[in-house]
Amino acid sequence: MACARKVAVDQAAGSKVGCPAVVHCWTGSHRGGPLIVALLCSACIVLFASKASAQCTARDVLQNRLALKKSRSADLPPIPVRSAIDVPVWKTIRIGTFANSFALRNALDAAGCGSGNSAGEILARPAFTISATVTEVELVAVSAAELGFRTDTVRLADVYARARQLGFGLAAAEIAPQLRLQYLHQPMGEFLIVAMEPIKTWKGEPVILTVANGGAGLILIGQDGSADAEIPVTSRFLFVRSNETALAKARGLDEAAVLVYH
Repeated sequence: MACARKVAVDQAAGSKVGCPAVVHCWTGSHRGGPLIVALLCSACIVLFASKASAQCTARDVLQNRLALKKSRSADLPPIPVRSAIDVPVWKTIRIGTFANSFALRNALDAAGCGSGNSAGEILARPAFTISATVTEVELVAVSAAELGFRTDTVRLADVYARARQLGFGLAAAEIAPQLRLQYLHQPMGEFLIVAMEPIKTWKGEPVILTVANGGAGLILIGQDGSADAEIPVTSRFLFVRSNETALAKARGLDEAAVLVYH
């Protein structure tokens, strides 16, 4: 009797997020008969169960992440960021390297990077545009807690407002899929929300993009981008430095002058 029939796994759902293929177990006969077969099948069931738990849709990955973040707060509050100038560059990426969004989506598929349903829809929307010139973009990573919030969750609009006050700018939508392609060594369990203007789905739902490795492969996830969306305070956002902040840094202005500028 094939052990595969004991644990049914939705292969189609797994393939959408780059989940690993299920390994079929061997159940050939052996002297010793039923006991050996039973033991092998039991081992197979355990193996299939562990593999099945990794087979997850993009929605499952995001929901599990949000549930985990809501269930616990940071033990020690991080030191709040006082100015975008104080935050080092996390990663520099290039945008404008594809002729159109179709070529960009093909590159994601070729690299084995998955995308959730809403993320895939966003990349195909007319509002999703590609830079006409190749440009290097410096990204900075900060959590909502580092922006000064102390509640378990915070409204997305409040995160954006505080970030702008401190000299951070929102990222272009192209940055999310480009980062997914240029960040193939992302550690498991890391979720990075790209701070961007939301793009609406065909149904009119605002969506922003998250670059993630939830354990089922590298993926691009869409999540609620409405102003009232509640975001776990420990979530990390990717911003760019606003132009005025870059100028202030070049001229050696102090942080007080930067804040007055806003």
